[in-house]
Amino acid sequence: MRRLNANQEWIGHLSELRKRLIVTGVWFVASMGAGLYLSPSILLMLKSRAASGAPIDWHVFSFTDGLFVYLRCAFLLAALLTFPLAMYQAWAFVRPGLTGREARGTLGYVPASFLLFLGGVSFGYFLVFPMMLRFMQSMNERVGAVEMYGIERYFAFMFGVLMPLGIAFEMPLVMLFLTKLGLLDPARIKFIRKYAYVGLAVVGSCISPPDLFSHLSVTVPLLLLFECSALVANRQFRLRRAAGPATG
Repeated sequence: MRRLNANQEWIGHLSELRKRLIVTGVWFVASMGAGLYLSPSILLMLKSRAASGAPIDWHVFSFTDGLFVYLRCAFLLAALLTFPLAMYQAWAFVRPGLTGREARGTLGYVPASFLLFLGGVSFGYFLVFPMMLRFMQSMNERVGAVEMYGIERYFAFMFGVLMPLGIAFEMPLVMLFLTKLGLLDPARIKFIRKYAYVGLAVVGSCISPPDLFSHLSVTVPLLLLFECSALVANRQFRLRRAAGPATG
């Protein structure tokens, strides 16, 4: 009887998971359709408001370049629109196993993670990406090269800058989540600080032009983000220790 109940419970969990995956998948397909409709307008807007401040002509070097950029833009817009719903569905799926206090605390992760990701992408698009373009253009001028930008390479380069920053800006939530699980405490944060500084400096150097000002313009905000994350995690640790075991 116990095994039968366990099997029924497992089947119920699978059914609930399948239902939430279907809802998320349907929303993604609908968002993809919206992305296909809006992609031309988005691409034209990005072209008219170039991050470098100067107009840039895009060229295609194969028949599929324009198509791939079009589909990539639609896919990224769909992923962006689906991200909050997917986070909510994940929270709703694990909600029955959480206490009331844990459910209320983790629900705030859904909008916070989305806003942090947007903050990282915005930081990359309005600060880091223009610096990279200006640096590359100045290097091309020094060697007398004639600039001709392929649209596929342009967007691949842009996404290579923006996506790591969007993920890096999730650091506060990751550290807060690990603290809530009891895997992170002030002593561990103090221990990993020097390694985090080195890692963030490497990330900053990889996505910024190789000059001191640009490097500091990217690395210093990342270090400040780590310190803010550490403050939030330390505060959560003190609150968790003061509250004692969670109650429903």
